Amino acid sequence: MGLAYGQSSQSVWRDLSEVTYKIGQDEFGELYIPVFGDKIKSLEGKTVEADGYIIPFEGMFKPEHIILSSLPLAECFFCGSGGPETVMEVMMKNPIKYTSKRVKVRGTLTLNDSDPEKLMYILKNAELLN
Repeated sequence: MGLAYGQSSQSVWRDLSEVTYKIGQDEFGELYIPVFGDKIKSLEGKTVEADGYIIPFEGMFKPEHIILSSLPLAECFFCGSGGPETVMEVMMKNPIKYTSKRVKVRGTLTLNDSDPEKLMYILKNAELLN
């Protein structure tokens, strides 16, 4: 199976960084809503590879549903200086073991601009490549 989108593992993060935001409202107040550019929209539904670091969330590690950050833990969106475009939810085909080392995954990219409970980038049906 070949990649539907030819790219190096670094370029997917570069492409995903080209997002803007508008301010919206929900029952809890203001929220930022991502506005995806054409380059990002062209990746939706495609198989992409992303490398990065597994970020434990909600005090636990779920081996089949991980948060992947393009930045190390100290710099990630939840803990440091990165923005929301530097993280993605990854739904794994098979559970994986937590590691603090860089990992690479491949899956189908889904864009989320409507559910504030989820991240704006979700990789589904993902496989660990290393």
